Amino acid sequence: MVVYGAALCVLLLWQQWSGVPRSLGILQPLVFFLLVGGSRAFARFWLASLDASEGGATRKFLIFGAGTAGAQTALAMGVSGNFSLLGFVDDDPHKVGRSVNGVPVFAPASIPSLIAERGASDLLLALPSASRSRRKAIVESLKHLPVHISTLPDWADLANGKVTVQDFKELDIEDLLGRDAVAPDRDLLARNLLGKVVLVTGAGGSIGSELCRQIVIEQPSHLLLLDHNEYGLYAIHQELGRLCHDRHLTIHLEPLLGSVGQAARLRTICQTWSPHTVYHAAAYKHVPLVESNPVQGVENNVLGTLHMAQVAVECGVTSFVLVSTDKAVRPTNVMGASKRMAELVLQALASKQTTTCFSMVRFGNVLGSSGSVVPLFRKQLAMGGPLTVTHPDVTRYFMTIPEAAQLVLQAGAMAQSGEVFVLDMGEPVRIMDLAQRMIELSGLRVRDSQCPDGDIAIDVTGLRPGEKLYEELLIGGTPSPTRHPRILMAHEDALPWAELEVHLARLQQAIEGADVAAIKSILQDCVQGYEAKLIGD
Repeated sequence: MVVYGAALCVLLLWQQWSGVPRSLGILQPLVFFLLVGGSRAFARFWLASLDASEGGATRKFLIFGAGTAGAQTALAMGVSGNFSLLGFVDDDPHKVGRSVNGVPVFAPASIPSLIAERGASDLLLALPSASRSRRKAIVESLKHLPVHISTLPDWADLANGKVTVQDFKELDIEDLLGRDAVAPDRDLLARNLLGKVVLVTGAGGSIGSELCRQIVIEQPSHLLLLDHNEYGLYAIHQELGRLCHDRHLTIHLEPLLGSVGQAARLRTICQTWSPHTVYHAAAYKHVPLVESNPVQGVENNVLGTLHMAQVAVECGVTSFVLVSTDKAVRPTNVMGASKRMAELVLQALASKQTTTCFSMVRFGNVLGSSGSVVPLFRKQLAMGGPLTVTHPDVTRYFMTIPEAAQLVLQAGAMAQSGEVFVLDMGEPVRIMDLAQRMIELSGLRVRDSQCPDGDIAIDVTGLRPGEKLYEELLIGGTPSPTRHPRILMAHEDALPWAELEVHLARLQQAIEGADVAAIKSILQDCVQGYEAKLIGD
């Protein structure tokens, strides 16, 4: 528009047509600008009103956080007719009573009245830099109010652009269960990774893929991705390729199809690439599935670990870390017993050789992993309920996937050989309470005997085969502290290799013969606390 106006002025001054005033070079572009701008503004608001009428009632929002992110969010919401911003909420007394871009700022104590009197239906947490403890305290104070809570991404996700309404997302349950992260020990993270060849088994799984993301940041020379799931392997390879490109990292990524049950394939991989460090995350972990398929579960979890560990020793691998589980402690199911048997394999191998440093890292449930209760509850909420809980008193430990992966890497770097590390999982969470919180955070009410008109019911379905009411992290007594505040070292009994080797040979025969009774009997002989239950018991 400026170029057009300047060109018109120059043309009028140059030609000097009679009867055409030179002021036309200023007035005509100005009028043209007002007409074009006005028509575009009219079209925008007209289209926004059409969207609002087609999309139903306008949602009335409150934004918790009157800072930069909150102000950007308010501007983004103003573009859409689907949102009506009632005000900001902030716990900073210097901001309360003032306004941001003409929108008033209220104190948190005003939220109930804003909901009751002005019909606020949604509250957006615009606190991308707030600690988890602060977010948790805010959410806890709001959980009994009939308001839907959503949030924005953190600052890392907002760094490259302004906030838009597409950035709104459902409140992560991590805001209730997660803890403020402990800064990682950079020396521990880099010790077995920087400039090394690293192999991750089960690289396409929930834990394996997060391990790979964390490992890439520490800049190994090569990262070998092993998985038998073709799509899972493809997906993580593509994701890591983009990550390396964005961060300008020169890391050789090698996707390798194969199973830990194939000893020859594992040997070829290790002889070809000579990995320095192995993170063994490949496992069948879903309790009911392994309980229904014990032959396949034990073959993968026990013999797969044995194959990978023996090949590691044979090929001179320096460090081998097994990703284990709290279900290995006094297990009541085949999956847990198989993981404890895998731990026994590594403990025994650690005592008979010095080539490879073996260690195990044991932790509880991770939020958002495949099969986790949180994605299940979200899906059930989206379908209108009910949410299903196996027992009113069942409890579980929870940890975020990134925190778990980072602690696994640091624990493995502290190993001398044969240690069982356990992660500080915080306090166990009652699953019934978790279900109730997720309903309330969606702005809905639990339907029960006290509130028969509620929105979502919670059904108790009964414990599944092999399921425990609560999980433990230790078999033995008090663990020893380590240099990391959230990593402890357990003191667990082990079987000597000569004795365990006999049991493993029997287990191999039982698996080849698909003898479930024999498999469970061997697990019972080796694993403390496990009592085999056969079909019909």
